[in-house]
Amino acid sequence: MSTATPTTRRLPLAGALRLGRPSDIWFKPALSVVAAVAPPNLTLLALGRLDLAMYTMAGSLCALYGHNRPYPARARTLARVVLGMTGGLAVALLAASLTTNAVALVTVGALMAAVQKVLCDATRVGPPGNVVLTFISSASLFAPGTLGQVPGHVGLALLAGAWAWLVGMAPGLLRPYGPERRATAQALNATAAYADTRGAGEGHVRARAAAAAVQAAWQSLLATGARTDRTRRALEHLVVRAEVALAAPADADPERLRGWARELSGTGRVPRVAGADDELLGVDAERAVPHRPLWHRLGPLAPLAARTALGCALAGYASLALGVGRPYWALVTAASLYQANTTLTWSRGVQRVVGNLLGVLVFAAVVPLAHLHPAVLVLSCLVFNFGAEALIGRNYWLGSVCVTPMALLITEFARTQDSGQLITERVLDTLVGALVGFAAAVVVTNRRAGDRIEHALTAVERAREEAARLLAEPHPAPRALETVRRSLSAALAELRATADAASGEWWQRALPQERVVLAEQAGHRTLAATVRRQGPHSWDGTRTTEDVRP
Repeated sequence: MSTATPTTRRLPLAGALRLGRPSDIWFKPALSVVAAVAPPNLTLLALGRLDLAMYTMAGSLCALYGHNRPYPARARTLARVVLGMTGGLAVALLAASLTTNAVALVTVGALMAAVQKVLCDATRVGPPGNVVLTFISSASLFAPGTLGQVPGHVGLALLAGAWAWLVGMAPGLLRPYGPERRATAQALNATAAYADTRGAGEGHVRARAAAAAVQAAWQSLLATGARTDRTRRALEHLVVRAEVALAAPADADPERLRGWARELSGTGRVPRVAGADDELLGVDAERAVPHRPLWHRLGPLAPLAARTALGCALAGYASLALGVGRPYWALVTAASLYQANTTLTWSRGVQRVVGNLLGVLVFAAVVPLAHLHPAVLVLSCLVFNFGAEALIGRNYWLGSVCVTPMALLITEFARTQDSGQLITERVLDTLVGALVGFAAAVVVTNRRAGDRIEHALTAVERAREEAARLLAEPHPAPRALETVRRSLSAALAELRATADAASGEWWQRALPQERVVLAEQAGHRTLAATVRRQGPHSWDGTRTTEDVRP
């Protein structure tokens, strides 16, 4: 490892606000959250108890999670999110009922935010990650209530969470393999774009995007565990085609890959491609390997946990010192910043500030209308719920333009408040949370980032050496060759993710960028050699007449 003098990275500004393409399924979380939030809130409106809406919202917002996961895995994920959400709510309400000391409550909120952050990252629960959990638990810390009310409020959240679980699972009745089909189609399209370059020119950029898409497709297909059937088997063969095209782009047919991707849209037949089951031996072997225990995945996240706890606590304390009545806004702002490295954290801070400042302007324009009737207030929140999920995929700041007025309107459910004071406090807490939160990210550096690159390089070198050893044999066993090919592919994907994360870390020793590039080049050459050694059936991809029903 190089011991060169630590260097700083440029912190982007304009690039952080650039809009991206919307997600292919942007409308699904948007519609799901409306379907999950509307019935409980409208019921409370009819009963005249909108003051309880914060607790039902805790359960309803669980519908935001798991939309990229296969339905068997989504069922487990949503159940865990509901339990995690209600568990955090219970702890917050219990703490709020036992003490009114604001410093103590901010401390509890900061510790909970750190736990929520590392658990969401370790389990890869996906967007929206820990932010929604932290928003609910932190706001509940400052909600008035007694110890006797805690079971009832938690029960409301569980009931709404159960409804959110049903909303999240309902699309599976019509399209049971939708997530796997989308992930496979994305992998095919990404590798087709890479194959267009034949590995030259801008190929290295498209190669990284294709590798990420292939890895995401495998994660989707393997997320169901040992469960498999003819449809998933056919999808696995298609992902192998994408993986092979990634390893040997000059031998791939981009139009054929795109054709398969088009056939995966909708609910039509899944194309079955020619290929022996030998090419899935490595997949079966990977499926049989037990998952790493959760505590093994928590270790590398220790610096992130420290950043989150320190940043959230200091942001809350600073808000209290300034006399703001809702320090949890500053706490949540800090919690929302922390990403894989300091550069990404800076970008998220810029996005958060811009989105929140624009959002309070939207709130100022909408709140007079919302004050006309409680029904208008509820409907306004539903509109902003939809808008937030529809826009946040393009850029976090754009979604925040809707999240901010929605969060401010929720505070109006219990009683009408001074709009000017709400706006002032929200702006102040946003600025305090962003500044203090980012300062904590700079102070608590991730010194392990360089070490993780060394480990990833070692894993790639070992996998490549094992593949080279098998290639040197006259007749390598198909299972062994496929297993090492998949191991090398996974090791290369991990190396790229680790290098990307480390390269954005601030104030650290110089990284072995040249070694990373050389390892990637050698690894991809070896992958191409294993593809060709496995025989024509591994990359020819001729369509057969047999199809698989969805």
